Amino acid sequence: MYICLEGIDGSGKSTQILLLEKWLSDYGYEVLRIFEPTNSSTGKLIREILKDPRATNDNFQKTLALLFAADRMVLMDTIEAAEEAGKAIISDRCFYSSIAYQNPQGVQNSKQRLDSDASWLYELNKFIKKPDMVILLDLDVEKAISRCDGSDSFENKVFLEKIRNRYLELAKTNDFFVINANNGINKIHEDIKKAVSPKIGRCI
Repeated sequence: MYICLEGIDGSGKSTQILLLEKWLSDYGYEVLRIFEPTNSSTGKLIREILKDPRATNDNFQKTLALLFAADRMVLMDTIEAAEEAGKAIISDRCFYSSIAYQNPQGVQNSKQRLDSDASWLYELNKFIKKPDMVILLDLDVEKAISRCDGSDSFENKVFLEKIRNRYLELAKTNDFFVINANNGINKIHEDIKKAVSPKIGRCI
């Protein structure tokens, strides 16, 4: 089972991933936890670019899309090996982040138009394995910003509002499980368990 948690900056993915990892481990699953960007040299370069004040403009976003695609390829052997070993894989972001963040045309009113605008991103990531399940932690932008430390250029209200809308459109067209991340940590965790349980044949 390859599970990805998505959401805007500050949505609480890191906390929920740790809780999900513990819950799955308690059921006897061996869990591999991965994240984007990775700690590879490409991932480190991405982290530096994210701090640049120009990081939200279109050309920087296209550059980031290329780098993220390369960084994801670093993870492919790791993911495939974990699947062969029967491990549960939990990812902090996956290629859907690029569709949300690096699509300069923004969200559209139909799946056909959204996919058309982002077709170069899908092509760029065509060798990337899709998760079996995507959980979107949906959070109000103002609350998200209050949780961020301000180190990345993405952490501004106008930009994050656009990204949140793109995520919600992706959720509709790609069958994401949308979790209200405005709730408390324990309630969010319970909602995630309810979403994951049927997929692994467990009751909560």
